[in-house]
Amino acid sequence: MKYNETFSKDLLEWFHQNKRQMPWRETNDPYKIWLSEVMLQQTQVNTVRSYYTRFIERFPDIDTLAETSIEEVAKYWEGLGYYSRVRNFHEAIREVQANYNSKVPDDPKAFLSLKGVGPYTQGAVMSIAFNHQLPAVDGNVYRVFARLDNDYFDISSTKARKHFEEKVMAVIPDDAGDFNEALMELGATVCTPKAPLCMFCPVQSHCLSFEENNQLNLPVKLKKVKKTVQQFKVLIIHKDDKIIIEKRPDAGLLASMWQFPMFEIDKHVSDIEEQMDISLYIEDTPFVKTKHQFTHLEWQMEVYTAYTKDEVSSAYQLISPENKNKYNFPVSMTKIFDYYIQNNL
Repeated sequence: MKYNETFSKDLLEWFHQNKRQMPWRETNDPYKIWLSEVMLQQTQVNTVRSYYTRFIERFPDIDTLAETSIEEVAKYWEGLGYYSRVRNFHEAIREVQANYNSKVPDDPKAFLSLKGVGPYTQGAVMSIAFNHQLPAVDGNVYRVFARLDNDYFDISSTKARKHFEEKVMAVIPDDAGDFNEALMELGATVCTPKAPLCMFCPVQSHCLSFEENNQLNLPVKLKKVKKTVQQFKVLIIHKDDKIIIEKRPDAGLLASMWQFPMFEIDKHVSDIEEQMDISLYIEDTPFVKTKHQFTHLEWQMEVYTAYTKDEVSSAYQLISPENKNKYNFPVSMTKIFDYYIQNNL
């Protein structure tokens, strides 16, 4: 460790002069700060900006959001992905309305108890909104401190969070919120993964890996996550002038969102008909093959046009193509729908 009493000062001075302008940095409202942190998880800043602005325009305060159905709320999240985030946030906001008089609790333990709030979100929101001296350790902070200390600690280890939180707590100043934001900003704009701008780094004099020209070897991440591939047959089934859709289960991946009926790629037509309780004519060849990437999962999809004259059960919904925006589809299905409408209707 090479820090001295000027480390925090150098970092904060740089941050105050160079921080990017973002709408959530123009408010002290803990609800809006919390929303931004939830949106920014696994999502780039430039993508979040427009979503955040649109979301706040529709749901400007806790009561408005809490009193709106998750189906409508999720429409304002559509395209951001990782939909469990919005479901958890919505549930947590309802907890705040019911138990904390519609005010985000300023007690860190109470805030941590809310649905979907983990150590990072706790540290970020509690420090930025209420200036609690808590660390907010994300991938950017792992990288910054691994390089500062020339530290080969495996960031994929279950002990990594505690390891790096201790490093932050050793130097966090009274201005905890700005300090945490400054660390994240440094990692996002200067201490980047592949091409760090070391000559512009405000804490270069404190950095052991720069001194040893070792910054590109850090941080260390030993584990490699294997991606699971799933193959599906997706059916756009016409009944008269409408299309059949179904709702996904209430829990799990893309919970409660709408999709076209999906089946394992090798499922026989007779089995599909039995499952849906209708007779089907399915085109012989798919009109498009596509795929969608999740973090640890890839969907490979063959999309077929199909037809039925039978009545469908209540497990399915019949919609007109022009009404598709009334339903909360995941990105994968929206792309299929748009492609199909452009090329077939």
